[in-house]
Amino acid sequence: MEHLIVRLLQLFASVSIIAILVITAFIFMEGLPLIFKTGLVKFLFSLDWSPTRSSFGIGSMLVGSLYLTFSALLWSVPLGVSAAVFMAEIASKRAGNLLGRMVELLAGIPSVVYGFFGLIVIVPLIRENLGGNGMSLLAGAIVLGIMVLPTIINISRDAIIAIPEEYKTSSLALGATHYQTIGRVILPAARSGIITAIVLGMGRAIGETMAVVMVTGNSTTIPEGPLSPLRTMTSNIVLEMGYASGDHQAALFATGLVLFIFIIMLNLVVNMVVKAGGLNAK
Repeated sequence: MEHLIVRLLQLFASVSIIAILVITAFIFMEGLPLIFKTGLVKFLFSLDWSPTRSSFGIGSMLVGSLYLTFSALLWSVPLGVSAAVFMAEIASKRAGNLLGRMVELLAGIPSVVYGFFGLIVIVPLIRENLGGNGMSLLAGAIVLGIMVLPTIINISRDAIIAIPEEYKTSSLALGATHYQTIGRVILPAARSGIITAIVLGMGRAIGETMAVVMVTGNSTTIPEGPLSPLRTMTSNIVLEMGYASGDHQAALFATGLVLFIFIIMLNLVVNMVVKAGGLNAK
């Protein structure tokens, strides 16, 4: 019986790995020919996206994706980590668990609901108070920041809770205050988990589509400011895949390939940073 369970687990693991390999191979086979045909530099950095003229440059959408992702993380990371610290170290255990369940509920809300909230509430607020039509980088950053908060809070909180109690008691015994212990002992010790939370939040942000489509305006231009519209790479795929064909469809697959490689490189860099941080801590 035990041997059978081991074989089944091996089978499930193999199926998962095979599925990932098949998806990866499919994306590369569909996207690479267009990149070779257009030229990597032109495909990545040209600002001219005009499928009817066989011009496939995703430069504006690449910049728009990066602008939107980092704008969302700019305010959600400090807020998320601060909330995790409060829930794990400052609030009572009962209050922390209650807040944790509420954050988990926030994580379960469909992205289209966030987009609808942004379209009905945030976009009009920006339009009436700051100008423009409201659909902008700022609206997208607010909605996307709210969406990644549960990921950042939950994983950061788990990392902080996992720190051995001896770290805290030893610091307090040496005369440090509670807040000094949090800032100089607990947060550095939980650094690996917090970085993981930020990376997963970044992956969620750069891969989000529906809410972004609804509030950013979807203009294929580089945003000149927080009130300018933009289009992300994921939005472009969703908006045009339904009627694309030929080189146009291949260009959308190539855009997905760029996203795929970006996520892989991001994870590799973060793993190197975490390992370097662990060595320095030792």
